[in-house]
Amino acid sequence: MTELFFDPGTWALLVFVGLIAGFIDAVVGGGGMLTVPTLLSLGLPAHLTLGTNKLSACFSSGIASYTYFRKQLFNPQFWKNSFYSTLTGAFIGTVFVNLIDTQWLEKILPVIILIVALYTLLNQIHDIDNHKLPENKSIFRIKQIIQGFLLGFYDGSSGPGTGAFWVISNMRLYKLNILLSSGIAKAMNFTSNVTSLLIFIYFGQVNWLIGLTMGACLMLGAYIGAHSAIHFGAKFIRPVFILIVVIMAIKLGYDAWFS
Repeated sequence: MTELFFDPGTWALLVFVGLIAGFIDAVVGGGGMLTVPTLLSLGLPAHLTLGTNKLSACFSSGIASYTYFRKQLFNPQFWKNSFYSTLTGAFIGTVFVNLIDTQWLEKILPVIILIVALYTLLNQIHDIDNHKLPENKSIFRIKQIIQGFLLGFYDGSSGPGTGAFWVISNMRLYKLNILLSSGIAKAMNFTSNVTSLLIFIYFGQVNWLIGLTMGACLMLGAYIGAHSAIHFGAKFIRPVFILIVVIMAIKLGYDAWFS
C-alpha cells in the first residue's frame, strides 16, 4: 500500500485526476465520479475513500464558491435556510454512512443518476434569462429546507454528483439561469463537504497526505473551471453538464450491476 501511494505513476495519476475533477466540479459538479473510483483503485477501503475524498473536495468547492460569491452570483443571506438544512442533512448522512453497511447505496445510486440523466436528456435545459432571485415566500423557504436536507444527506452519505443535482434542482425549483444555479450549488456543496469532513475526521477515516495532494490539484482545476464557466456562460456549461450526468449514470450503473 505504501509503495503504491508513493509510486511516481500513482502520484501523476492523482494530480491529473485532481485537475480534471476540480474543473468539472466548478462548472457543473460531479468531480467525485472521478476521484472516488480513483481512490478505490488505489486500495483504500470505502469509508476511508469517502473521507479522503471529502478532504480534497473541500478545496475545489471552496475556491469555486468563493469565486462565484466575488462575482455576485451567490447571496449568502438569501439562501440561509438552504445552508442550515444542508448542514443538518450532511451531518446526519455522514454519521449514518459511518455506522451502517453502505452496500445498498451502491445499488440505489445508479438508479437515481439514471433518472436524472434521462430527465435531463428528454427535457432539454433551455436558457433561462433570469438573474433575479425568487420571491421570499413561505413556499420558497420550504423548498430550501427540503432540498438542502436531502442533498446534504446524500452528499454526507455518498456524494458523487451532488453538485450536478444542485444545479438541475435549482433551475427547476427556482427558475434561475444555469450560472446562478451553479453559484448556489457550489456554496451548498462546500457546506456539506466541510460538515461531512469533520465527521469523517472524528471517525478517523481520512488519509491526509493523499487528500491534501488531490485537494491542491482540485483547487487549481476549480479555479480554472469557475472562471471558464463565468466567462463562457450557459453555452459552455450546458453541454458539459449533460455529458457529466450521462457519464455518471453509465459509470455507476456498470459498477453496481455488472462489475
